[in-house]
Amino acid sequence: MTQRFWPLAVAVLLLFFIVPLGLHGLWIPDESRYAQISQAILHSGDWVSPHFLGLRYFEKPIAGYWLVALGQMLFGENLFGVRIASVVVTLASTLMVLFVGRRMWPDSRRGEVAALLYASFALIAGQAGYSNMDPQFTLWTNLSIAALWLAFQAEDRRGRLLAWGLLGAACAMGFMTKGFLAGLLPVLVALPYVFWLGRWRELFGYGPLAVLVAVLLSLPWGLAIYAREPDFWNFFFWHEHIRRFAGEDAQHSRPFWFFVPLLFASALPWALLIPSAFARGWAQRRQPHAVFLLLWFAMPFLFFSLAKGKLPTYTMPCFAPLALLMADAVLAALESGRLRVLRFNGWLNLVGGLLALGGLVFIQLHKPVYHHQTASVLLVGLVCLAWAVCGGLQLAPPPALWAAPAVAAWLLVAVVPAAMPEKIVNSKMPDQFIAQYQDQLASAHTLLSNDLGTASALAWRTGRANIQLLNTVGELKYGLSQPDAKGRTLSLEEFPAWLAEARKQGSVGVIMRVNSAGDEAELALMPKDSISYRENHLVFLLIPQAAP
Repeated sequence: MTQRFWPLAVAVLLLFFIVPLGLHGLWIPDESRYAQISQAILHSGDWVSPHFLGLRYFEKPIAGYWLVALGQMLFGENLFGVRIASVVVTLASTLMVLFVGRRMWPDSRRGEVAALLYASFALIAGQAGYSNMDPQFTLWTNLSIAALWLAFQAEDRRGRLLAWGLLGAACAMGFMTKGFLAGLLPVLVALPYVFWLGRWRELFGYGPLAVLVAVLLSLPWGLAIYAREPDFWNFFFWHEHIRRFAGEDAQHSRPFWFFVPLLFASALPWALLIPSAFARGWAQRRQPHAVFLLLWFAMPFLFFSLAKGKLPTYTMPCFAPLALLMADAVLAALESGRLRVLRFNGWLNLVGGLLALGGLVFIQLHKPVYHHQTASVLLVGLVCLAWAVCGGLQLAPPPALWAAPAVAAWLLVAVVPAAMPEKIVNSKMPDQFIAQYQDQLASAHTLLSNDLGTASALAWRTGRANIQLLNTVGELKYGLSQPDAKGRTLSLEEFPAWLAEARKQGSVGVIMRVNSAGDEAELALMPKDSISYRENHLVFLLIPQAAP
């Protein structure tokens, strides 16, 4: 496998991860938001303070936006440029899994197998083509905890210094990407592992080096943002950490067990390998690598389960140790000839693919979601069929094709987003609709939207951050509360007078997302002399300049 690994890896990267980046629009709200904030960095030259639609936006630090901005700088302000950062950091995480696996099992293929498993987990592969901060934060977390392992495995002082320094650098980047969790997660793993090893002197002797490196790397930006925006740290600490994770009104509140079923769904197409991976890890619990991997998975998983606010992507740092544990279990099964667990997993994929194909056919016959999109229906159907076939290949003897389900996962994340029903595309990827009217919108004197996700897509497509907001606040509540944001959002009562004044200056371009009776009422406020086009939930209006 080693001789074929790199050519196959490059082929997979190009075919399933790189090529699809520009084949579908930006999902709202996340992708359009990160695209617009990062575009604003390039346009304004402000690499210190994040702004969303020209307003202060302090929900995250700056480093994550840096990478998305660099992607747009290098490859253009397009879909590929927005998403390439997620592919690069996911590739880096995969290579890190490969490296750690080779260090843990030097004379084995476990590193390569772990990398393949990691890159084909549904959650990891799906996020690789999605512009988001979670793949970036996952890389820095993975790197910091892997550096911790290397630090305790180092045989000389130079190796320990390099590993602890790497840990500090990774924590600094994680901190500037998502905040204080970047320092907490390695500590949660380190303390019980050091307790098990009994090597407290080494922790307290070298740990301060990691802290020093992290502080030195993050301090310049930390001081710069404080000088520029003195309220940043107060808002970011209390709103984005304390309230989100422990507050009574925590965002995305979920029960304690929320991540357990989600783990199996996120680990597809390898879900049924999870129990055997943990069982083998527990059986080897007297060995340092097994203890470390179990802690690497369990401590972040437990922490995020205890938090009140939960999102599926929070558990992404748990998938690197899961891939390593799983690789050990898979190769142990192959080497011993005990293939029952692989066959069970093959049946899961075979039956799951057939059920998905049957469900698609049933829905299209009885309540179609695709209308005049034959090619898209066929593509989705082929992905379902491929999933079933790959499950069957995992079942077939000899077990040389046990890894076939990875191809099914990669096909899913590469093809299905580009083959979504038009109704979903117009509702969840509004930049594709906006692109049709980009010339008319570019010539409009003023731009207006009634939805933040749509407004961010409009701002990114036109390169204009000062979008007027109609009857919406959402996550911009803090930015809109600042004195310099006065007048950026309009109530329904204020709108007629504002529009009359705006039309004196020039035409007004409007993109509206119409999903409810309230949205229809907002649409009814638009003047009758507007040029108007509608596709499902999206409406474009060009309101002409008023006659002098």
